[in-house]
Amino acid sequence: MARRKKTSTRKKSSSTRKKSSTRKKSSGSRKKGGRKYGPKAQKKVKRAMHEMKRGKLKSGRSGKKVKSRKQAIAIGLSEARRSGGKVPTPKRRSSQKRS
Repeated sequence: MARRKKTSTRKKSSSTRKKSSTRKKSSGSRKKGGRKYGPKAQKKVKRAMHEMKRGKLKSGRSGKKVKSRKQAIAIGLSEARRSGGKVPTPKRRSSQKRS
C-alpha cells in the first residue's frame, strides 16, 4: 500500500501589507512630448485640403478628382514625407486576404 503524504492546513494570514503609492515609474515606458507633425506637413495638408475643396486636387496615377477628406489628408502627408517634413510613418496594412 502506498502511503499518503500529509498536507498542511495552514491558515492564511489576514494581515497583508499595503503597497506604497509613491512608486516611481520607469522613464523608458513613458512617451516623450513634442509635436507629431512638423510645420511643413501642416502646410502641405492645408494646401491639399484647399485644392480638394476647389475641385483641383487629383490623385496620383489615375488623375481622378479627389472627393474624400481622408484621401486629401493622405496626399498632403505623403507630399510632406517626400519633401522631408516631420511626419510619422504610415500604418502598415495587414496582409490578410478576404475570402
